[in-house]
Amino acid sequence: MPDDDRVDRKKPLVTVIPFGQTPVIAAKVIAAHISGYLNMDAETLPSMPIPPDALDGERLQYNAARIIETLEAADMTNAFKIVALFDVDLFIPLFTHVFGEARQNGRVAAISLYRLSIHADGSCPPSDRILERAAKIALHEMGHLLNLLHCADPLCLMNFSDTVDNLDQTPFNFCRYCRRSLHRALASP
Repeated sequence: MPDDDRVDRKKPLVTVIPFGQTPVIAAKVIAAHISGYLNMDAETLPSMPIPPDALDGERLQYNAARIIETLEAADMTNAFKIVALFDVDLFIPLFTHVFGEARQNGRVAAISLYRLSIHADGSCPPSDRILERAAKIALHEMGHLLNLLHCADPLCLMNFSDTVDNLDQTPFNFCRYCRRSLHRALASP
């Protein structure tokens, strides 16, 4: 889409970027969910290389905080928010792994398909289940980017899910309190 069209946008633009070998369809599914659930414009960009300094040689995982810092420093002025999608294992020092990571009211979220692609018993789910999980994580992380905290309601997308089983049981829904906070955040981006 030409830059001239962006000048007239009334909705903030979310840019979804697949990194490395991440399937582009996953980025498109996430962009569609952001557009549909949050009523925001969302675009996908072509795949980019994973920032090489994000790999932690001792853990053999990628540091999500470092990725976020790198992308926050990148020149992507058209994007109100950025969702970076990976197929590698992400971590932050506090946890063994993360499905996704974003700073509250930040600009960049990092999401990994790596652990979403495996059931708790080690088997592989169908691709539509992986995409559903990725979309839930993306909406959760977008909530953080729009200043929401974790929610105690287990039926809200802002509830913390530490396992894929928990994530699978979470419906595509924000509770009324989180939905109200999202509306306020989106009314004044």
